[in-house]
Formats: sequence, C-alpha cells, structure tokens
Amino acid sequence: MTTHFDMLLFANLATFNEEFGFTHNTHYGAIHQGAMGIVGGEIAWIGTKQDTKTLQLTADNSLDFGDKWITPALIDCHTHLVYGGNRSNEFEMRLNGVSYQDIASSGGGIMATVNATRDLGFDDLYKLSAKRLKTLINQGVGTVEIKSGYGLDLDSERKMLTVAKKLGDDFGITIKKTYLALHAIPPEFKDNREKYVKNACEWLKILHDEGLVDAVDAFCESIAFNRDEVAQVFDVARSLGLPVKLHAEQMSDMGGGALVADFHGLSADHIEYLSDESIAKMAEHGVVGVLLPTAFYILKETKLPPIDKMRQMGVNMAVSTDSNPGTSPSTSLLLAMNMACTLFGLTCEEALAGTTLYAAKALGLQESKGKLDIGFDADLAIWDIDRLADLCYLIGASPVHGLLVGGKVV
Repeated sequence: MTTHFDMLLFANLATFNEEFGFTHNTHYGAIHQGAMGIVGGEIAWIGTKQDTKTLQLTADNSLDFGDKWITPALIDCHTHLVYGGNRSNEFEMRLNGVSYQDIASSGGGIMATVNATRDLGFDDLYKLSAKRLKTLINQGVGTVEIKSGYGLDLDSERKMLTVAKKLGDDFGITIKKTYLALHAIPPEFKDNREKYVKNACEWLKILHDEGLVDAVDAFCESIAFNRDEVAQVFDVARSLGLPVKLHAEQMSDMGGGALVADFHGLSADHIEYLSDESIAKMAEHGVVGVLLPTAFYILKETKLPPIDKMRQMGVNMAVSTDSNPGTSPSTSLLLAMNMACTLFGLTCEEALAGTTLYAAKALGLQESKGKLDIGFDADLAIWDIDRLADLCYLIGASPVHGLLVGGKVV
C-alpha cells in the first residue's frame, strides 16, 4: 500500500528532534540522506531516502536536494525591526568615549528613534521595515518577532504594530507582535512616570482588543523602568491572557530574570548581569534566556552572560539579532550565531538550536515550530553547505538555497 504526500523532500536533515537522537551536543538530531513528506503545510513523515522506496511513498511534487541540508526555518525571536531614523552618529559618539547612558540622557538613544518613528507616515515606515525583513528572509528566517516601543503613544504604537502585521501578511512568514511601551519615558511624561505607566497599561488593553498584540515586553533597567513599574503592565498582560518577556540584566542586575519567571514568562533577554537566583527561577519555570551578542559587540560590553551556569541549571538559550537602530543595527541572524559562538562560547549546535528549537520556545511556538517533527509546520530552510557548522562559521555568507513556510516557497 502506498502513502501519498503533497510534497517529498530529499536532503540531509537537522531535525533537533529527540526521536532522532537530539540531546545537547549530539549532532543536531541529524539524518543523512533523509526524506520528509509534507501534507497541508505540515510535516507528515520523516525518514530516509531509502525508506521512501521500501514504503512505496509517492507525492505530487518531489524535490531532491542531494547533499544539501534542511533545517527548521530560522526564528529571530527578538527584533525592533520597525523604526524610522538613523543613529550612526551615536555609534561615532560611543567610539569617541561617550557612554550609552550619557547619550540617552542627552536626548539620544531610544528617544531619537521615537521622534523619527512618530514623524513617519505608515507607508514610509512600512517601506523601511520591509527592506530589513527581506534581508532576514534571505538568510533563511521564517518567523520574526517584532516589538513596538518606538512610538510611546497610542497612535504611534498602533502604527508600528500594524506595520508589523502587514509585513507578515505580505511576505508570507510568521510575525509575532510584541507590545513594548515600557521602553522609555517619552518627553511629555518626563515629570510623571506614574501617569505614563498607567497609560501604557490602558493602551495595551486597547491594542489587544484590536488584535495587534501577541506578547508583552518591557525594559527593566536603571535607565528605563523598575520592577514595580514592569509588574503593573505584566499584571494587565496576565489579565488578558498574554505571555510576557523582558529586557533584563543588560547593564545591571535588576532582578528582571526572576521577575519574568514569577510571571511564568517566555524569556529574559540580554542577561549579561543575570544572577544565580534569577537563573534558578528561570530554570524552574522554563524561561528561555535569549542571548543578543550583536548588541554586546556593538556596545563593547565586557560582562559575559553566565553561559556555563545556565547550562548547569538547564536554562534553554536562544540567539537573536536584537535588530535595532542604536545598539544592534544588524539584520543577520547568521552573524549573531557566529558571535554567540566566538564571543559567548556556544557550540555550533547550541547556536543553531538557539535560532530554531529554543527561539520557538521563546515565542511560545514550541508546539508547532523550531524542529522537524510530525505535525509541525513545514517551515524549512534549505542550505547549500557541507556541514551544519558552516552556518556559524562562514562570516558574511548567506548560503540559503530556499525557504518554505507552511510548505510554501517564500
């Protein structure tokens, strides 16, 4: 008896699937000379090329990629992709010794981007953001998280999230929209933080009702918001059934990792100054630690995230671009993977798992994306590489041969 699929793909497979032997440092759950059947945009069968003959498997469309590799489509789980303006001047200032904190306190930093983003119309903001998204897609990325946080008023936050939604609709990839009004205090509220936080909580309810919010984030830091302020918006998120995540411990230990764990959140991101207490709580509640090595590099940070401690405690680690105009002006997830290895000491397998399996978990998508498994979305990147380590090793290359999202070519 034959089994028929919409599509059969033949290549080497990196499944990141325990069924095929994946645990930490066990060769990616790889299947050499593998095969995969797709039905209705989902993975329906996984095996070897030889199995397809033995089992008499057929398909409407069969594609043989030879010795190329198929991985889950990459997932960029922390970006600020939608913004206006240009802050290369701040890069020059930092090179001349001005600190990030001093730039922010003098009207630069996040507020410079807020002003530029507020001034842009929807169409212009969309066009700028689409260019950045195309670059990510061309690197095999099939899911992108996009944050607001450069509007800091209701209309501008709505504009950013609506642009993010349209990008997903137009480009045929998955976009997860994250509300980040607690990113900075806008100038109109500089003397009334309490009022701004209250407004941000009310805007969240409105934008959620409009279907524009998938998760809630905040910047918990000495130059941004404290734990009590963050907890207020997280309480609203919880009441709406929205998951939370947090910019945590980028410049100091504010206890943000523990805070997001207390809310059973998805992830704590940056985490250079993460404490042992926060690591333990994150491990207990399954909070992913998202590493952002490009920002670490651009800011010339010297405090390394506690990688070994997170390994020991069993905290899953994701890797992302943190694509943003000020501290990580990059749209290369492959570069972030290289930096995670060279700067933070991740193995190539950890870096690739961090942009697939654990990046999916950081977005709450671990039941449908991030590994090759039956019933998972057929989000697949095809790579013209000899070895999977090449994805972390080949600086400046983009060896993607093709990208499928939901079984459709992007």
